[in-house]
Amino acid sequence: MNKGKTRRSFLKKATLGSAAITSAPYIFASSYQQKFMLSRDYRDEIFSSNDQVNIGLIGSGIQGIYDTTAALKVAGVKLVAVCDLYTGRLDRAKELWGGSIAVTRDYRELLDRKDIDAVIVATPDHWHKKITIDAMKAGKAVYCEKPMVQQFNEGHEIINVQNETGMVCQVGSQGMSSLGNENAKQLYEDGAIGEIVMLDFYNDRYSAEGAWQYPIPPDADPSTVDFDTFLGNAPKVPYELKRFFRWRNYQDYGTGVAGDLFVHAFSTLNHVIGSHGPNRALATGGLRYWKDGRDVPDVSITLYDYPKTDSHAAFNAAFRINFIAGNGGGGGFKLIGTEGEMQVGQNSVKVIRSKLGMVPGGYSMIAYTEATQEKIRQGYAAQKLETRASALNVGNTTWEASKDYKGGHYDHFYNFFQSIRNKKSVIQDPTFGLRAAGAALLANESYYQKKPVHWDPDTMKLL
Repeated sequence: MNKGKTRRSFLKKATLGSAAITSAPYIFASSYQQKFMLSRDYRDEIFSSNDQVNIGLIGSGIQGIYDTTAALKVAGVKLVAVCDLYTGRLDRAKELWGGSIAVTRDYRELLDRKDIDAVIVATPDHWHKKITIDAMKAGKAVYCEKPMVQQFNEGHEIINVQNETGMVCQVGSQGMSSLGNENAKQLYEDGAIGEIVMLDFYNDRYSAEGAWQYPIPPDADPSTVDFDTFLGNAPKVPYELKRFFRWRNYQDYGTGVAGDLFVHAFSTLNHVIGSHGPNRALATGGLRYWKDGRDVPDVSITLYDYPKTDSHAAFNAAFRINFIAGNGGGGGFKLIGTEGEMQVGQNSVKVIRSKLGMVPGGYSMIAYTEATQEKIRQGYAAQKLETRASALNVGNTTWEASKDYKGGHYDHFYNFFQSIRNKKSVIQDPTFGLRAAGAALLANESYYQKKPVHWDPDTMKLL
């Protein structure tokens, strides 16, 4: 990145406005506070019944329902069939989307249907690879929930099959296509924060639900839950409802906090700065509170090293999850650079720029005589380290999505269906999906091995 060029580009855009201005910039002393609005133009499209994209849902749990609800808001999309291993979810699917949809416990029935063009794969993580590959081989486009894979080696299999079949395959990290991500990428490339030196990501939770203690329905029993099929290739264990309904708590089926939460941050980070990912990770943490039978930590801290590339300087990233945060919870994603900080969300971006203290103040001058202090001040003044222009380019600038914005989840599905219709590339293909998932899985690899682990972000392989 040409630092001088991009910095000038950002300063010019920050002054003139790169989006519709809703309030004029206010300047207080040597700082400014200004706000811009972000908007997206949506085309009003009408599709005939013969021109619809018919979809099937595989895994009608919490995320599957959220995904399908978002998908059906896109014009020209129709839900045809739903698969789940708990009959109560199939009943819920009919409540939500009508009694005419087909329901089944066998996902292969959806893949055999000629009237289904695409499937949403929202199963537990250990089923992602098999169903995604089976679906592409059956001629279906695939929207696979993140993380794309549970194990490192599974990703290259998906990439190979996608290349062989040519089927559209979108990884479902729903914030990827958001206005926030899009604007953050533009701002970074324009030099809004200078050279990146650190990424700070955290997610604090303070509820049983937030810690994956999902409710277990009273009618769940061997007649309504196909537990043996749920296990798939995972180790065979006795029938246990907690494992089925709270699968994120177990290494056999999920990927812990890294696969559930880190992967979102890696998707955004790699997209915004144009990176392939980190090359080293060191993790720690533990099971501090939710000792309910789970075998994954509820507190996790992982440090990552990113190597220098053409799009960014070498930098460090800190990822932190706390499922027993007594402060009540919260989260943040901050890119910190040599000239500013960027706080990124799906619907907003805030850039904070501060003045670098190059000229010493009273703290360090106390050790010198008054005569020496004056000579030091004169020496710094001669260097002209600070100018009026640089002093005025500090403060806060916020970009917020307009009220009619449909959201990142909608945008991600819109991108998916446009790719199917127009045979275009998706924003998060399997290669991108493996780089995001692989970086997240490094946290688990380091945590359980109790040592640093190394990864090649270009070849996407452990070293």
